Amino acid sequence: MIVSMFAFATTDMFIKLAASSTTPPQVMFFLTVGSFIVFVSIALIQKDKIWDRNALSPVLLLRYFAEVIGMVGMILALRYIPLSTVGAIVQSVPLLVALGAVLTLGERVSWRRWSSIVVGFIGVLLIIQPGADGFELTVLWAVLAAIGLSVRDLTTRLTPPNMSSASLGAYSMIAAISFSVFWLAFSGESFIPQNEDWVIVLPMVSFGAFGYLVLVASVRMAEVSVVTPYRYTRLIFLMVFGVVLFGEKPDAMVLLGAALIVVSGVYMMWRERVVQQ
Repeated sequence: MIVSMFAFATTDMFIKLAASSTTPPQVMFFLTVGSFIVFVSIALIQKDKIWDRNALSPVLLLRYFAEVIGMVGMILALRYIPLSTVGAIVQSVPLLVALGAVLTLGERVSWRRWSSIVVGFIGVLLIIQPGADGFELTVLWAVLAAIGLSVRDLTTRLTPPNMSSASLGAYSMIAAISFSVFWLAFSGESFIPQNEDWVIVLPMVSFGAFGYLVLVASVRMAEVSVVTPYRYTRLIFLMVFGVVLFGEKPDAMVLLGAALIVVSGVYMMWRERVVQQ
């Protein structure tokens, strides 16, 4: 999970760097096509089944949709708002997953975990500051990304156990590629810009595909309560990248909100493990 979060943070950094020469639909097209090639190659090397009848099951269709929503929200958020802010808001995903488990899977939650969820959402509100004079609607793209990613992670636990991580990733990318092609056609943009900087695009695709594969593997191979707290390392990586490479200076509200999200998330997972023992 830590390796996955570093890979995703590095991908986020390259997406932001690509903003000057590549549009959001072009970024999504590069990411999805590159990731699809990587996943299919891994599936072939591991001799996994490429076609699986479960690929069109309702739970996986929902997962594909959530994947697209999360990816679109993340790409647009990285284009318009600081890395540190994006990272802080996306760290609310574990809280959203816990809330989703209660609402959709009937999971019972104690008052302590409810308190953790509430405190985490207070942290999100401190970051986006919806009532402040300087509130920008672009920050809602990060909120949309968090919602999409949380639904994706929630449905990942419901995927057939005999379906490989590479095959699951490939099918998700097919859905994302389809959307990116529609997005490009609708916007009237070319698939590949003439002056594309491949020094940025190739690492962006490589780190994105690798991080995705390791993330799916970690969620499917270990208990959620064990691996989820390590998601918060992504925030550390993003803040370091933001400060060092982009000269960002997170204000006190962003830092306080991020701290509340991390503390509440880690406490919630810790309480879950205590109860299970």
